[in-house]
Amino acid sequence: MPGQRHPEKAHRPDQEQPKKPSWIRVKAPVSQGYKETRDILKNNKLSTVCEEASCPNVGECWGHGHATMMIMGEICTRGCSFCNVATGRPDALDVFEPGRVADAVQKLGLKHVVITSVDRDDLDDGGAEHFAQTIRAIRHRAPDTTIEVLTPDFLKCGPRALEIVVEAKPDVFNHNLETVPGLYPTVRPGARYFHSLRLLQRVKELDPTMFTKSGIMVGLGENAQEVRQIMDDMRAADIDFLTIGQYLQPTPKHHKVDRFVTPEEFKDYEKAAFGKGFLMVSATPLTRSSYHAGDDFARLRQARLDKLGQA
Repeated sequence: MPGQRHPEKAHRPDQEQPKKPSWIRVKAPVSQGYKETRDILKNNKLSTVCEEASCPNVGECWGHGHATMMIMGEICTRGCSFCNVATGRPDALDVFEPGRVADAVQKLGLKHVVITSVDRDDLDDGGAEHFAQTIRAIRHRAPDTTIEVLTPDFLKCGPRALEIVVEAKPDVFNHNLETVPGLYPTVRPGARYFHSLRLLQRVKELDPTMFTKSGIMVGLGENAQEVRQIMDDMRAADIDFLTIGQYLQPTPKHHKVDRFVTPEEFKDYEKAAFGKGFLMVSATPLTRSSYHAGDDFARLRQARLDKLGQA
């Protein structure tokens, strides 16, 4: 691990990386679709969380022409212990980036796109206006594409930052809680659990029709009772869609894997979450926030229609 990529982790002792079980091993990306997606993204000078965060599903998703665009650069102002995105001082915003993202969305023929970003605590609005400009650019170039944003927490911004993003009308507003409250000091030290929860609740207050979504990782040291409590907290904030996936340790300097959660336990979490009233749940070892996001959005929308029909 280059020291300059994660300077905040360089002093940490190496953590043993346990061998992955058979149920979370994936094939190397070699398909033609993967190469075509990679070339379009490269030619448009775009970053993706698929690469920067070392997502295990990159081969499958890119092979089907799906990618999660990461705007506002490749350098994050925070250093969460689980994350493989580089930490440091980001560059200035690229005013042409929203247009390049929209061009890539059009060329890839995406029916659904996920737009995420690094944390930009160096900006007064946390990058909210850049999110809004990207949403508007995609609406202009690819009007039939549905848009999902996966935003930072805007912790150091005023309330207007969230309003700017919501007013741009993404179809889904996603912000991940990542883990249980008790692990925040070691896993997500720059964030605040109840602030993130309140952010998602406020989205619904600003626009009750907007779908909200959040996700957590398991295998960091939490227990099942804590996971079920997060589900209750999310439902109290009227969150529609929950994702749960296995944490995978990017390097020996990152937070260690406490254990590998079994597929049977994931099924139990899925059943419990649907029982608590979520419209959509994705809980598997390889689940990530934007994994199968397009197909899941179609199911999410249908679930709301079904629920309204029963009312």
